[in-house]
Amino acid sequence: MTSSPPVRHTNILFILTDDQGPWALGCAGNDEIRTPNLDRLAASGVRMTNFFCASPVCSPARASILTGTMPSQHGVHDWLRGGQMPPDAVPFLDDALAYTDLLARNGYTCGLSGKWHLGDCLRPQRGFTHWFAHQKGGGPYRDAPMIRDGRPITAPGYVTDVITDDAIAFLRAHRQSPFYLSVHYTAPHSPWTGHPPEIVDSYESCPFNSCPQEPAHPWAGELTHQCLGKREMLKGYFAAVTAMDENVGRLLAALDALGLRENTLVLFTSDNGFSCGHRGFWGKGNGTWPLNLYENSVKVPFIASHPGRLPSGRVLSALAGQYDLFPTLLEFVGLAAPDAPARPGVSLLPVLAGNRAEARDEIVVCDEYGPNRMIRTPEWKYVHRYPYGPHELYDLRADPDERRNLANDRATAAVAAEMRRRLSEWFARYVLPERDGIRFPVSGAGQRDRIGRTGPGEDCFYMDRPGMNPPWTTP
Repeated sequence: MTSSPPVRHTNILFILTDDQGPWALGCAGNDEIRTPNLDRLAASGVRMTNFFCASPVCSPARASILTGTMPSQHGVHDWLRGGQMPPDAVPFLDDALAYTDLLARNGYTCGLSGKWHLGDCLRPQRGFTHWFAHQKGGGPYRDAPMIRDGRPITAPGYVTDVITDDAIAFLRAHRQSPFYLSVHYTAPHSPWTGHPPEIVDSYESCPFNSCPQEPAHPWAGELTHQCLGKREMLKGYFAAVTAMDENVGRLLAALDALGLRENTLVLFTSDNGFSCGHRGFWGKGNGTWPLNLYENSVKVPFIASHPGRLPSGRVLSALAGQYDLFPTLLEFVGLAAPDAPARPGVSLLPVLAGNRAEARDEIVVCDEYGPNRMIRTPEWKYVHRYPYGPHELYDLRADPDERRNLANDRATAAVAAEMRRRLSEWFARYVLPERDGIRFPVSGAGQRDRIGRTGPGEDCFYMDRPGMNPPWTTP
């Protein structure tokens, strides 16, 4: 199937979840978790099995999605701890260009329903005019703190339902004009309590074979010790996903009822991955110390569906990343991506439409979390921790679960050296020196300010997470 010219008024519904592991989908082969609506969405479109976040924690990944740049370009290197609401709001993306800016300049009404967590949550920004945002990065699932019409409110009810209610109202109000709608659920992020009891109870007899509770990883953090081996935590996580899936079904039904489905690209993904006991820890990139870039942390679900423009039921193993979304969404609606700043992404439209097998000529994706960087090819994965390590090298075809670290193996020394060279060259093409993540003490405990706003940036990060100085043993 070839891509057809963009139709007039192509709409975009962008659904983003929070901390959803790549394994947490029925259509991804998990026969325990119930996601029937997402499974149907995948059957109607294209699912990518090797889609990577730009950083394995929420705020830097979300900034990369919007701007098409890496954390060492936009300067958000950790989850934002504070800076969300006045009087201490920080405008983290004020000097950035988002694809929503370009959509708004070209006649699109841009709406946000849900989580922002990129600073100054009270103020609509980056081309958005409809702004029903969470006041923080997360919190309780009942009676959540939200922003409506520029005012902080407590929104009664289950927040996943509340976000969907607002999104459907937006669809009804803007069905006659081109729209872009971001629906950013807080699910399935913790807390894994407060979810619909009937859904929680439905997982009572689940064996959770898809989430093996392995012995604690030597680098495991506090969350692991709170959750490892506890069925109630697993029931809550699974229930959060299933409740979110029900709401995705509501969104798709609203598109159908409004006659919008045939003219709307629906894209579903998550900000970062997550492990629920896999590899012996609970969490994402900051679920361990040192910070990790394991597959379950850096890979996320990805589904794109547009009847008539994208094939149905297609599953792709091509490597792709969140920084590819900026050029992809713009090309999908017939807009050109600006030349500056230099962005690492390429449009995925030819791959999604079936015109090309791979996402780029040099088949690599790169990831970063502060001074920790990863390069991934179809066969190999290399992680470099500046300045001293420990470094990691995995032969993913022989060792897909990343059990045997070959970084210090003499037999693979040449592979490690070549991967490090490619990693260094890749980042050298895109890094802004003043925002280079290898310069900053990113600990996973959060970022407090925008680099360069009040100083050079060394004091922008919190260093108070428990257990930051265990022995650095190689797992």
